Amino acid sequence: MRVARSVPSYGTEALTMTLNDQDTTRQPVLFLPHGGGPCFFMEWGTTWDHMAAYLRFVGPSLARRPDAIVVMSGHWETSDMVVGSAAHPSLIYDYYGFPPHTYQLEYPVPGSPIVAGKIRDLLRHRGMACTENATRGLDHGVFIPFMLAFPDADIPVVEISLPGSLDAAGVLQLGEMLAPLRDENILIVGTGMTYHNMRHLMRPDAVSDAQSVAFDTWLQQAVEAPPARRTQSLLDWEHAPFARECHPQPEHLLPLMFAAGAAGTDAGHRDYNDIVMGKALSGFRFG
Repeated sequence: MRVARSVPSYGTEALTMTLNDQDTTRQPVLFLPHGGGPCFFMEWGTTWDHMAAYLRFVGPSLARRPDAIVVMSGHWETSDMVVGSAAHPSLIYDYYGFPPHTYQLEYPVPGSPIVAGKIRDLLRHRGMACTENATRGLDHGVFIPFMLAFPDADIPVVEISLPGSLDAAGVLQLGEMLAPLRDENILIVGTGMTYHNMRHLMRPDAVSDAQSVAFDTWLQQAVEAPPARRTQSLLDWEHAPFARECHPQPEHLLPLMFAAGAAGTDAGHRDYNDIVMGKALSGFRFG
């Protein structure tokens, strides 16, 4: 018999997941915050402890083990659509100025050329050109949070790029195109940050802190709205309170649009919320 599992309160909310209540016929869709660089694997006081605890709960919160994970990170931007098809992806340490040991982290997860082929075929069937890259590894927007969420590194991971040609509407549609993978026990994940103005994230101040809370509150309301209204709100995200102050560039927010598109008509809810260095940060789950 499955039992309810919960973790401590994050900011203003508690995450409580009842595995019995989850739909066991398909995987949910997740938007995960990936933190700052290799933040979970270095001395940083207690700054990232709540986010780390949330990420460690992700795997156990799933009703069943996925056969594969398809992920979009805010750290792989391309001109056109690309899917990683390496059978054994390396790691890309695309962060700078951190302690030497953080460039020795290991996450020997397999890839899946078969799943990459499924992605390519689904997209091409819908008229979107897609190429495969069999040499690119996983960037830190994937392997850093996954080292906590899926520490055994035994679930194949396939990363897809964020094409620069796509706006919020295009990324939402991309998620919708890949939604059928959920019926094959494949978990779809977007990783990024709900606040990503690095100039202010590293230097908290009362104005930007309040702006982040206002935007994050709007984002929660948008995600938790009925699906049709959710989609329209996310399409209009630039008109949200302090949207551009929180996201001067959208690459860390667009993976949430990808997740929302893959969610279809499934309800969304915020399952993580915290204040980190003065800024409100959230995670979301659909289904």
